[in-house]
Amino acid sequence: MSLNLRESGNSATSESCLVADPLSLPLLAVRDLRHAYGTNEVIRGLSLSLAKGTIGCLLGASGCGKTTVLRCIAGFEPVQAGEIWLNGQLVSRRGVRTPTEARRVGMVFQDYALFPHLTVAQNVAFGLRDGDRAARGRREDEVLEIVRLSGLRDKYPDELSGGQQQRIALARALAPRPDLLLLDEPFSNLDVEFRTQLSVEVREILKQQNTTAILVTHDQHEAFNLADEIGIMRDGVIEQWDTPYRLYHEPLSRYVADFIGQGVFLPGTVLPESRIRLELGVFQANTSGWPQGTEVDVLLRPDDILHDDASPLQAKVLHKAFRGAQFLYTLQLPAGGRVMSLVPSHHNHAIGERIGIRLEIDHLVAFRREAAQP
Repeated sequence: MSLNLRESGNSATSESCLVADPLSLPLLAVRDLRHAYGTNEVIRGLSLSLAKGTIGCLLGASGCGKTTVLRCIAGFEPVQAGEIWLNGQLVSRRGVRTPTEARRVGMVFQDYALFPHLTVAQNVAFGLRDGDRAARGRREDEVLEIVRLSGLRDKYPDELSGGQQQRIALARALAPRPDLLLLDEPFSNLDVEFRTQLSVEVREILKQQNTTAILVTHDQHEAFNLADEIGIMRDGVIEQWDTPYRLYHEPLSRYVADFIGQGVFLPGTVLPESRIRLELGVFQANTSGWPQGTEVDVLLRPDDILHDDASPLQAKVLHKAFRGAQFLYTLQLPAGGRVMSLVPSHHNHAIGERIGIRLEIDHLVAFRREAAQP
């Protein structure tokens, strides 16, 4: 069992996001970025870095500033403070703004932005400027093959499905071999099932091409399907930049813990000898820094609560949601606390029934309990 103890409410940005030497930048480095629309500051000292071939994601609720960051990286917006570096070259600083067309950045928009009067092949070829006609034709054929739409080269956008249009938009963005690909809510116009399928396909294409990319989305499932690294944004800053696994199992702030996945907080108390007491029992943990008696809230995910008919600990089924292979049960503990549990769907229990459970935590995450507001 590993323990992650944090002061509730403190935001954290990975140290790897802070870049000291511009000459040793990874492919993309954003340092202390600030941007405002009039008096409304929407980006407040944001930093991140992205290595070549990595797919990053800015994930957050509407209005958190994630699309503005993307627009600054693309060169569509000036920056009030901070710096943006691409391939070791400064492209944005107050008073410095390299034109978008000179940044070697590709863009895939939410609405695809295909030209309706051009064929699929002509849309893909639109951004190709280098080489002779034969070379451009070969690249056009290559990217259509990459997105598996070679047979549609003579079709027009209105003859394509939404998913096909999105893949053509991706092919057009990849055709000039950009150093960085930016994707702005690229699947939001698709239904949920197809969005999941296409996000997996797009990841495979980007990895096959070793393309560095950064995605903006409010959908965490989409982010988890596509990205290697994700930054959770809140009010113009990154709360945590990390792998999907660590964001889920080792959140650095209570906001991230609440935002990612599902879970509940159970109250606990720090005991002597590095232990925490919960309603479900006493658990060994490294509680250094917190004195005995400190009141904490412990994060429990549905996969931490296991159904076990042999367990003496019983919980009452309050609600259940069928998910095909699993039920997501909401359970009431004997002392009144509530937890959630993912249970194989052949265990079909009725509302009000009591079932045996046990706790199996690989990552115990606790936050100092916030004082009640007057």
